Amino acid sequence: MNDEALQRLQKLVDGPRDGALLRFGLANEYARLEQWPQAIREARAALAFQHDYSAAWKLLGKALQAGGEPQQALQAYRDGIAVAEQRGDKQAAKEMTVFARRIEKTLAASDGAS
Repeated sequence: MNDEALQRLQKLVDGPRDGALLRFGLANEYARLEQWPQAIREARAALAFQHDYSAAWKLLGKALQAGGEPQQALQAYRDGIAVAEQRGDKQAAKEMTVFARRIEKTLAASDGAS
């Protein structure tokens, strides 16, 4: 997606087409551009529209981790795993479990090094 397409999506925010899918699309694009604060904001907005959106939880965790917030990322993954399991979204739950374990290992290693 280019900047023009991103601008078109941004124009839809707060309009009649605003919703979880639009915000997830924006979050995804910001993540692709490595604009982590914006990706986090839009992933959270997607979840405000639809709390059980497994892919948005996964993207939120990714953006938080990449944005230097491993504890918050871990919590996002844990919340996302619970949501995905409730929905029967086994693949998303499995992926987020792998990402959460990686963060747990990293945090445990850094705690041991302190």
